[in-house]
Amino acid sequence: MSDTDIVLQTRDREHLRLLAIFHYVFAGLSLCGLGFIVVHFAIMRTVFSPEHWQPSSGEPPPPELMWIFFCFYLVFGTIILVVGVLNLLAGNFLRAHRNRTFCLVVAGINCLQFPFGTVLGVFTLTTLTRDSMRELFAQPPATG
Repeated sequence: MSDTDIVLQTRDREHLRLLAIFHYVFAGLSLCGLGFIVVHFAIMRTVFSPEHWQPSSGEPPPPELMWIFFCFYLVFGTIILVVGVLNLLAGNFLRAHRNRTFCLVVAGINCLQFPFGTVLGVFTLTTLTRDSMRELFAQPPATG
């Protein structure tokens, strides 16, 4: 192995380490987003509860409205949770140099989340599609 190959392999490992850290951070941001969804639902539930409506302000909203809110928050909360777990797994796989295809799929999903997910997804796709990365992921995992 030449000195150039060693330098390139060291650079690739450093890029994977940084990508793993950024995936962990993005998973943490998903957790913050999930907290926002919970707080927002609690506020909306309080605002639209029939107890807070006074006779002078008209009729309270129909109960079906809360059901629609609940479904909306449940769907988006689930999406945020799944994306967070996928990023956490991708960070672990990047750190261990395994499951390159899974990491590429998660990077594609991240590209849909503007702006931070797009940046992370593009950098991950750019990094993982290099030939040197294919070789690194093809090596058997290190023991220990």
